[in-house]
Amino acid sequence: MTAPPTFSPPVPHVYSPAERRMAFIAVLIVLFLGALDQTIVATAMPRIVAELAGLDRIAWVGTAYLLTSTVTVPIYGKLGDIHGRRPVLIGGVIIFLAGSMLCGLAGEFGTLPLIGDGMNQLILCRGIQGLGAGALTTGAFATVADLVPPAERGRYSGMFGAMFGLAGLAGPVVGGFLTDSATTSLFGHVVSGWRFIFYVNLPLGLLALAIIVWALAPVPPGRRAPIDWLGSLLIVVATVPLLLALGWGGGADGWNQPRVIIGFVVAAAGLAAFLAVSRGNPDAVVPLDLFADPVVARGNAALFLVNLAYMGVPMFLPLYLQTVRGLSASASGIAMLPLLFGVLLGATAAGQVARRTLATKPVLVAGGMVTLAALAVLTRLGPHWPDWGLPLTLFGLGCGIGPAQGMFTLAIQSAVGQARVGVATATSQFSRQIGATVGIAVFGALMTFQLSGELARRVPALADAGHPVAIADAQRLAMDSGALAQALRTRGVADGVTAAHAGLIDSFAVAIEHLFPVALGLMLVAVLVTLAVPGRPLRGREPEPGAAADAAAQPA
Repeated sequence: MTAPPTFSPPVPHVYSPAERRMAFIAVLIVLFLGALDQTIVATAMPRIVAELAGLDRIAWVGTAYLLTSTVTVPIYGKLGDIHGRRPVLIGGVIIFLAGSMLCGLAGEFGTLPLIGDGMNQLILCRGIQGLGAGALTTGAFATVADLVPPAERGRYSGMFGAMFGLAGLAGPVVGGFLTDSATTSLFGHVVSGWRFIFYVNLPLGLLALAIIVWALAPVPPGRRAPIDWLGSLLIVVATVPLLLALGWGGGADGWNQPRVIIGFVVAAAGLAAFLAVSRGNPDAVVPLDLFADPVVARGNAALFLVNLAYMGVPMFLPLYLQTVRGLSASASGIAMLPLLFGVLLGATAAGQVARRTLATKPVLVAGGMVTLAALAVLTRLGPHWPDWGLPLTLFGLGCGIGPAQGMFTLAIQSAVGQARVGVATATSQFSRQIGATVGIAVFGALMTFQLSGELARRVPALADAGHPVAIADAQRLAMDSGALAQALRTRGVADGVTAAHAGLIDSFAVAIEHLFPVALGLMLVAVLVTLAVPGRPLRGREPEPGAAADAAAQPA
């Protein structure tokens, strides 16, 4: 049993069926806004890093967003429990839109004092976006917990997963189209098409903001409780140095640098301090007594591992398709669609099964097994794959990942009382996002480390003073034969463009293909942890006729 909070939670508004539908539409739009931003950016990243000369920092574009959204999730969850979801969502949307505008302007004014070049500006502004995005996902999932009991949330959780899938379907296509076709000239100044992947958030975000203000009812706040600012600060102290160390360690200088070691030490100290100040504190930003429940503890661990293992695929496969296979941004976005179709189908089906049987564990285990099979096939990715091989594999991977989009959160919400549903939801979102954040950092570090070695071995003609060509330049040269020929001439190499280009392509192919066996191993651990999550029925009603036997047969 978990200890009760020391504050009186706000009295939830009792929604009529019509009000509930409109509130749910508002929540779906908010969720779509946050999910679209992740998928639409991934397709455009190869073009962005080529223009801003920032391949060596590509992982930080995603990491900055996920980092800031992750460290704020527990705070937003606690604020929602105290003040209601409406103000949290409104504030999150406003911050998110401001960050989107600034992302679109990154690099337009050249190098800026203190911040640096356009790539540094983009990373910083993605961090601002993340500050708002942390409120979007946490507020959305917690709002549904206010609207319906756990037993009825399976359908809604499935819709949430479907919304992730829909955003995934629209993101690559829209992102690729804007990147390839939206470049325009304003008063003689060329605005690159990729900038519109951020500007497109503005009208959508304003629509979401208007519906939230209109549809979500304000609720009277409960008795105030202190926000655990010290615990929140210690989450930052534990997380930021960890990700910095992972990013630095994956570079050409290796893992024995002093700054890498210091980063890991500071992160460990921050985690120890966070645990010390949170233990026994019912008002902690993440109450540790929640994790006395094995559903909460093991469910969060599994959710962390699933996202850690999965993130290497959507983050680096577009880079592979554009750099190695030579696809355009639009074509690579279309090539990723089977993955999102699979997520859409898997999430929707999982929600329906959970609603009928009141069971989440069977669909989570089945999804994990399908994901393992798809990743095992993906480890065989190579230049001789048939044209149908990649779409079919990505579709299977999406079907396996889809149930995890909402079912873990649903199980965790069902394990706690209504007064703590916001902070419990925040733990699941924190686990999801910290897993994705660490996953991007880990896979980015592995990719850059492997790529550095391959470049030194395969394209020695591009080496400067005994060092391999910079990773940021390597991607640009691999995609631009003219720039490659010029780079060789400046190094006194008259011929060899064909061999150097082949070496660049092979280097990227090997570096990215070697990520998938790592993802497979991590996903195997995630499935084992999922098997250890207790299979409790969801609270709220009896199973539908004909489903009782299925629910009773689920593993304990």
